[in-house]
Amino acid sequence: MVVIGSIGTGDKKLDKLQESCGVFGVYAPDEDVARLTYFALFALQHRGQESSGIATADGKKVNVYAKVGLVAQVFTEEALSHLSGNIAIGHNRYSTRGSSSACNVQPMLVGKGNDAIAIAHNGNIVNAEHLFAQLSEQGYPFQSSTDSEVIANLVLSSPGDSWVEKIRYAMNRLQGAYSLTLLTKDTLFAVRGPLGVRPLCLGKINGGWVIASETCALDHLGATFVREVEPGEIIKIDGNGLESYPGKSGKRALCIFEYIYFARPDSVISGRLLSPARQAMGAGLAVEHPVEADLVVGVPDSATSAGIGYARQSGIPIGEGLIRNRYVGRTFIEPDQRIRDLGVKLKFNPLPRMLNNKRLVLVDDSIVRGTTTPSVIKELRRAGAREIHMRICAPPIRYPCFFGVDMATRSELIAAQKSIPQICRFIGADSLGFLSIDGLLKAVALSKDQFCLACFTGNYPVPVQLEMDKLALETMQPQSQVFSQAGRR
Repeated sequence: MVVIGSIGTGDKKLDKLQESCGVFGVYAPDEDVARLTYFALFALQHRGQESSGIATADGKKVNVYAKVGLVAQVFTEEALSHLSGNIAIGHNRYSTRGSSSACNVQPMLVGKGNDAIAIAHNGNIVNAEHLFAQLSEQGYPFQSSTDSEVIANLVLSSPGDSWVEKIRYAMNRLQGAYSLTLLTKDTLFAVRGPLGVRPLCLGKINGGWVIASETCALDHLGATFVREVEPGEIIKIDGNGLESYPGKSGKRALCIFEYIYFARPDSVISGRLLSPARQAMGAGLAVEHPVEADLVVGVPDSATSAGIGYARQSGIPIGEGLIRNRYVGRTFIEPDQRIRDLGVKLKFNPLPRMLNNKRLVLVDDSIVRGTTTPSVIKELRRAGAREIHMRICAPPIRYPCFFGVDMATRSELIAAQKSIPQICRFIGADSLGFLSIDGLLKAVALSKDQFCLACFTGNYPVPVQLEMDKLALETMQPQSQVFSQAGRR
């Protein structure tokens, strides 16, 4: 594994939900699995932009290459050439547990010899601190400050004669959200937590198998979608083929924000293509919160589909009033103060000729802290907009997430502190409307009991500590135990 020192990523307290992580796995004896994983990680880059990595296995050993940075920054032809084998897993990280430091990059290799296992994790374990303390007392070393390493060590510590038995035992002790790809020297495992909070799907490619957080990764590789990995299921893939070990049926809690924002619009989740689902959210907003206006503008790119839906339902024309700079994502170079003060102008540029003297319906996916929305509205008014009516695809977010979304504490959530009229005045809009929970469920065309809606209702699918610290595992161990692997492969 190659890791480098921490790199500044700027202020992460943005007015957006921050993506969870992207995971991938492939078993394909006749393919360049490292290269396949590389392109799959490109397709999943939207799910995490802090670090990227690939682990491969050839039946004898596991090789890992992971660094802080975007996929294109991390991998070179030389790096991929060292990742030989017929099995691979990959990971794009957005930190929801543990800092953005180099020791926390994934995939993470845990254990030694025949007991070595590489892990790529999407989600958040709510009882990680308790498990960390137990495993530390038993002598299991920790090289990072992530709950992902807690999962891996828990698997290694679990009783059982097979990896499947160990993984199942570990699953019975884990609380929270997780979709995993795991790699031993000769076997690929896919694991989805019993609640199904984070997505995971299975596909076929040229006689082999692929696992991915989203179906869009399969599409980019020319793989054929087979089905979703079921909640609680363990899939084992090796030289004998694929074996499935189903979990017990029970409560389901898929994160509703996969539909609203996280997943790409060309992905399919629970049989529903997300682009038309998001258009239906926009249409629902038009029904619930109609207004007289001249132009509908969807905040690009996450609310583009919803803007189309609002326009179609309302009969108000849709226009491209905001241009998004698609090359401004997570930056690894700190802007100077002058550039920082420009705020949203780095990301969005309004079009005065489209907006001048217009009454706008501005459609966005969510408001979290309310820190950047006022700047967007201010820029639109500066460009000539006469009225701005804000419409939001998500209901008001009043409670934090503990299942793999880096959202905010409750005290930072604007809807937990202000009424809707107060939020409207704060952001500087002429009116403000949020889609109702019933309207959201109608748009996704699935029943309420399929989803986790805790960020709207406060009803969590499992008990949680109401204020959790993503850096808690760093404070539980001496700094000298935090592993540094600079320059190692």
